[in-house]
Amino acid sequence: QLQLVESGGGLVQPGGSLRLSCAASGFTLDYYAIGWFRQAPGKEREGVSCIASGGNTNYADSVKGRFTISRDNAKNMVYLQMNSLKPEDTAVYYCAAYYTLYVVHSCGRQGREYDVWGQGTQVTVSS
Repeated sequence: QLQLVESGGGLVQPGGSLRLSCAASGFTLDYYAIGWFRQAPGKEREGVSCIASGGNTNYADSVKGRFTISRDNAKNMVYLQMNSLKPEDTAVYYCAAYYTLYVVHSCGRQGREYDVWGQGTQVTVSS
C-alpha cells in the first residue's frame, strides 16, 4: 500500500521556521516526483513546491526564497524547510507523489499529476 505521512506542523510566530517531513512507505521515492501543497480555509489548493526525481526544484512565487524542498531517497523522505513564515502561510500542508518511470528533471505543481497523497499537517503562523 502506497502511503505518505506528513509531520512537523504546528504553531509558530511570524518570522519563525518549521521543517515539514514527508515519509513514504510501500514504495521507494527514486522515480517519483514529490510535491508540497497547501490549502487554507476558503481558499483553493496551492502547489507550494515540487522536487523532480532528478532533483530539480520548483517553487510558487509566494514562497520563493523562503521555503526549500529537499529529498533523501535513502531514507525515503522529503522535507520542506520553511523560513520567515508569514500569517498567510497558515494552511494544511500536504505532500504528494507521482511516478515518472525515468529520472526526469522537471516537476509539476498543478496537483492533477499526483496520485498518492498524504493526510496533511496543520501549519499556523500567528502571534
